[in-house]
Amino acid sequence: MIERILGPTRLRRIQRAFRHSAVTVLCLFLTVVVLRGTVGAGKFGTPEQDFNEIRNHFSSRGRRVEPRRVLEEAQPETTTKPADQSNNYATFDISKILVDEGEDEKPDPSRPYSLGPKISDWDQQRAEWLKNNPDFPNFIRPNKPRVLLVTGSSPKPCENPVGDHYLLKSIKNKIDYCRLHGIEIFYNFALLDAEMAGFWAKLPLIRKLLLSHPEIEFLWWMDSDAMFTDMAFEVPWERYKDHNFVMHGWNEMVYDQKNWIGLNTGSFLLRNCQWSLDILDAWAPMGPKGKVRDEAGKILTRELKDRPVFEADDQSAMVYLLATQRDQWGEKVYLENAYYLHGYWGILVDRYEEMIENHHPGLGDHRWPLVTHFVGCKPCGKFGDYPVERCLKQMDRAFNFGDNQILQIYGFTHKSLASRRVKRVRNDTSNPLEVKDELGLLHPAFKAVKVSSTTS
Repeated sequence: MIERILGPTRLRRIQRAFRHSAVTVLCLFLTVVVLRGTVGAGKFGTPEQDFNEIRNHFSSRGRRVEPRRVLEEAQPETTTKPADQSNNYATFDISKILVDEGEDEKPDPSRPYSLGPKISDWDQQRAEWLKNNPDFPNFIRPNKPRVLLVTGSSPKPCENPVGDHYLLKSIKNKIDYCRLHGIEIFYNFALLDAEMAGFWAKLPLIRKLLLSHPEIEFLWWMDSDAMFTDMAFEVPWERYKDHNFVMHGWNEMVYDQKNWIGLNTGSFLLRNCQWSLDILDAWAPMGPKGKVRDEAGKILTRELKDRPVFEADDQSAMVYLLATQRDQWGEKVYLENAYYLHGYWGILVDRYEEMIENHHPGLGDHRWPLVTHFVGCKPCGKFGDYPVERCLKQMDRAFNFGDNQILQIYGFTHKSLASRRVKRVRNDTSNPLEVKDELGLLHPAFKAVKVSSTTS
């Protein structure tokens, strides 16, 4: 009867649809049963949880395959909080972590300044120490004294962003020279005596190091703004066997003219002996900051030729000390000008290419200066005495001029004195120990080919 009402074709369609529905309902039922069982076993979660798992899975694969892309995609999340600058070094106030614990110790105005307790028998004490400690000779070999190069800078960061970078270049330069010449090095951050800040901070440090290292025969002080520019030059130590204090300078300018620039105290050699302790004691009284230093500055300006009006500095004080007490100190002081123990940068840096063209390392003088000293540039301060661009440009050139002599040992050189990039100048070899570098500084066996400091 149903067939007569619906017709045979329509009836078959309804039956087919019913069977499909039954199968669908059965599949749905089985799916629910399976899901309930697996959820109980902890293998699946809600649809949202499943989606998160799938998303995390593919995102982790993306991080492994494309880390740069993921970092770039994640970056906008960090920029959604523009007020949060806790990760930004450029905006951080460094003074927040530079905490001074209390005030500096106040000096007793009733007592004259002293670098420390009076010592009068240092030569005897040191000789006894050297006798009892033969493993620490004060001479490495005949005419080659044990030397400690001392330099340093302020315990605080530079006042401009680029200053610390140039301090790093300067210390790297000094380490290279010391490594090649068997010289120990000491870099100082600490202000050992608050009264002797500025020009004078070196004096308490030098005295302390002389007493703490009796094995050292010579202490070599070098300012942080001075660089070695002749890596092959060996100081003629034999020349100073009868002298205790070696500075770059001229006798006539110091003793006859009393010129305040007759010598330079930015780079000098000081023997470890009683005489040196005595001259440090005589040198120091003009150094304490405040009224003493100001009044001493007036005396120095009045007594020394062409000196501007400013507080007492260590260089002017040394000129004054030698000029007025030559009989006491002059015999043991050697004012060196045969090579550049100190070389004023203004007369040297523009001639580097000419030096490379016409001369060679190992001369140490105007043809190839041992030291280039950037007096007046003050890269760590806010203001200098010369244009910043010229100072920084020429400091880069001086560094690269010295660094080329190091890189050439290993077969490289800077592309130019103005470039940080390097180029290869010597191909590698399967017999590297047979390679003799130009300076003879790569291996002890090559000392025979080293350019002599007396070579013309």
